[in-house]
Amino acid sequence: MSSDRGIIATGVTVPHLRLDGAEIEAAWGTSAPVEQAAVPTADEDSLTMAVAAARDAIESSRLVSNDVEHLAVATTTPPLEEEEFAPRMVSALGLDTDSTVNTATQSTVAGADALLSAARADGPSLAVVSDAPAGDPADVGQRVGAGAAAFLFAADGSVILTDTATRSRDAPGIRFRESSTETVEGLDITSYERDIIRDLVATSVDALDVTPDDVTGVSLHQPTGDIPHRIAGSLPYDAETISRGTLVDEIGDAGAATPALGLLAAINASEPTSQTVAGFFGSGATATALTFETRAPLATDVDEALADGVEISYAKTLRERGTIGETEVAGGGAHVSLPSWQRSIPQRYRLEAGQCPACGAVAFPPEGACPDCHERVQFDTVSLPRTGEIVAVTVIGQGGAPPEFVEFQRRDGPFAVAIVEVTASDGTARFPVQMTDCDPEAVSVGDRVAGEFRKIYSVEGVTRYGLKFTPE
Repeated sequence: MSSDRGIIATGVTVPHLRLDGAEIEAAWGTSAPVEQAAVPTADEDSLTMAVAAARDAIESSRLVSNDVEHLAVATTTPPLEEEEFAPRMVSALGLDTDSTVNTATQSTVAGADALLSAARADGPSLAVVSDAPAGDPADVGQRVGAGAAAFLFAADGSVILTDTATRSRDAPGIRFRESSTETVEGLDITSYERDIIRDLVATSVDALDVTPDDVTGVSLHQPTGDIPHRIAGSLPYDAETISRGTLVDEIGDAGAATPALGLLAAINASEPTSQTVAGFFGSGATATALTFETRAPLATDVDEALADGVEISYAKTLRERGTIGETEVAGGGAHVSLPSWQRSIPQRYRLEAGQCPACGAVAFPPEGACPDCHERVQFDTVSLPRTGEIVAVTVIGQGGAPPEFVEFQRRDGPFAVAIVEVTASDGTARFPVQMTDCDPEAVSVGDRVAGEFRKIYSVEGVTRYGLKFTPE
């Protein structure tokens, strides 16, 4: 498998909140299974992280969103058990609605499936691996993390997929999640689990057509930091080579996303003509290995994403992840019907505005008469920038939010609401936004802010998504 088609750009996102291993040790009186874990905030999930990583990849490439012809997404934690994952990404990213999509789920090997789908597609293609597993806080919950990695494939790639191999075996119970639950479980048969993982991943990697001396980095299945090195015991790679692709101690066990993020880190450390190996594993059990050849340097933002962290307590981790308590939403002070919400998705997801063909003024939302010349016109569609400046701000304290926002406020605390002004090519627009990822009391008029795709609220089992804003 060789051509000039390959990875031209990558994207990464890791939640900025971090649970330090010392907090785990203090809570449970046991050694921490990871040094720290990334903790998604109440308004982050696998979809919001996937959108952020994909947008990062597109914006760092030579392409624009509607150049992408195929989207492959992998996750074990979709927002809903039965609902297609990819169409919301297509809309949030502004891809053409005729783009083909592929969603891989149910197993942590799904990351390899997404990479293969995008690598083998025609035209520019995105592979996005995003995950945020949950677990019993006394067991796997001590190590679960979150994150997303995106890989943009097109002609004249810098990093080329050159070979792949798969091995499988009927081996149930290693890592599973029962229907209608969010908690990852296992049978705690340690030797059984480790033997299956080591054997399948090692044999799939060993089947690759690769010269070990040419390999500068390896990313393997990594629920804990010791597993990749145990697997490597059956492979001709030293500890340093394995460590270049091992990130679990920095982000926690992010399910399907951990080896994908490790692959980004290993590629970042590669040099022209060198090779990078990835070994994905999924319970059931299947292992898929891939080899990539670096033909030109390809910078990633993995180090920057890992460095951008804020430590939080164990109790706050449980609140953010919704482990403590449960809130029933009553009433509907801010309720918008699903049909109305759906009609406004271009504005909520992508800040699509209208431009008056008569005077050039910008209208947001693009409805009614022109705000400047007051003519009733058919607006031209324009996209507002996702960066702007706060012109007014207030804080919504506990008890002050409409019922739909009570659950997020219980988990994340008071939040700021601001009026943001953005500048388009021929005018400005102002609109209200909810702030996130910041101390609400520290947000001030004049601050520069940027839009991020997040959960807004959930009602009747359906989560509404849209742009919130964070300080730049």
